[in-house]
Amino acid sequence: MALDDVGLDARSDAVQAANLIASDRVEGTDVRRSDGSHVGTIARLMIDKPSGRVVYAILNLAGAADLSERQHALPWRLLRYSTALSAYELDISDEQLRAAPRSATGPDEGPFDRAWEEHVHSYFNTEPYWESETGRATDVPFGKDR
Repeated sequence: MALDDVGLDARSDAVQAANLIASDRVEGTDVRRSDGSHVGTIARLMIDKPSGRVVYAILNLAGAADLSERQHALPWRLLRYSTALSAYELDISDEQLRAAPRSATGPDEGPFDRAWEEHVHSYFNTEPYWESETGRATDVPFGKDR
């Protein structure tokens, strides 16, 4: 292996490491629309135990009266981190969020029922994580052409 190749590998490893973040740094992070308006904050991440992938973000919706109205489980792939906003970006209207499927047990209490998860993914037009070959966001998110 040439010395230049080693340098490229080291830079690539540094970039990949810079993309990692601890879950406690994500929890509490703002969620905003692309216009900068505040949607809420990430309360918790839900991880698929077998794959180790983050599959849902529990969103505390801004302006909701109580916890039962405020928390929503969103497929993780709907969110994109925006350095310009210093927040996760989500372009879904408040009405669409409030009408989103809710877990009977509360979105952060799990385990989620598979039928409910299928309903969530159908509502948001995202591929279910258990059918996806990768953990990358490759879907066209609900309400937004990307």
